[in-house]
Amino acid sequence: MRAGLMFPGQGSHRPGMGRPWAGRPGWDLVGRAAEITGRDVAALLLDADEPTLRRTENTQLATFVLELVILAELTGLGTDTGTGPVTPVACAGHSLGEFTALVAAGVLSIDDGIRLVHARGTAMREAAAAEPGAMSAVLGLDQDEVEDVAAGLRADGARVWAANLNAPGNVVVSGTPDGVARCGEEAVRRGALRVVGLPVGGAFHTPLMAPALGPLEAVLETAVFADGHAPVVANVDAEPHGGGPDWRGRLLRQLTGPVQWSRTVPVLTERLGCDLLLEVGPGRTLTGLAKRLAPRAVRADIGEPDRIADVVLRADLVAGRAPAR
Repeated sequence: MRAGLMFPGQGSHRPGMGRPWAGRPGWDLVGRAAEITGRDVAALLLDADEPTLRRTENTQLATFVLELVILAELTGLGTDTGTGPVTPVACAGHSLGEFTALVAAGVLSIDDGIRLVHARGTAMREAAAAEPGAMSAVLGLDQDEVEDVAAGLRADGARVWAANLNAPGNVVVSGTPDGVARCGEEAVRRGALRVVGLPVGGAFHTPLMAPALGPLEAVLETAVFADGHAPVVANVDAEPHGGGPDWRGRLLRQLTGPVQWSRTVPVLTERLGCDLLLEVGPGRTLTGLAKRLAPRAVRADIGEPDRIADVVLRADLVAGRAPAR
């Protein structure tokens, strides 16, 4: 089967999410990340409570490093052999997950990825401190309708935008706390089934993140963007791209623009031919979205070690191969 890897963002975090992976082959990457950033990454993955982990600089670094640890076992990332049971033909990541996708595709090195995510989390924390924000998921209302609600409120002086276009009937809005609250109220009046607040620390993927652009750009200029070995479908345009320096601009635009996820998954399956979609990281959010966006694809989440063997066995059975013994 042709595997496409999907990497979740910071909303997928949970306390203790690294415990199932402690001591496994990829765990050495946790120490590597600690050396590069000067942070106790192991403590974030093993011991941090919810309030600590919710801080965006902690969430982003911990989630990204855990995804690297899983990749080491799944694809051989950073290992002596460089091989694993899965070789992706394409990758995509939701928000923060786009950085892991670039590492998985061979566009970014592990070390550059760690440096970038550390800088991004710090810059976004500082932007959020200067301009507090909120995010809420609007469920059961058409994307165009949600965008129309947000645009109408902006015309009335509110600061709120559609930030994550996740799937039909699943759009996350982001902005000031007042703007997001007003958007949620109006969305319900227009027929949304419910509005759910998200445990994040800022107005991500909106112009309110503009103060983070400069610090992130400075670190992006030091990173090497290689050609890579698999395309990555970008958040900003839902188009597949190879490696190269144009990713600097895409990653900057991603900070202040919406994540085009509802268009991304069909690109993985319909244009790039992925018939196996694997969510690599904590949680099952992207797997659930893929069920709606690519119902014909085989879907699985890999958040714990035993899921790797399950996925390989399932892929063998679907492909009609005898399981390895």
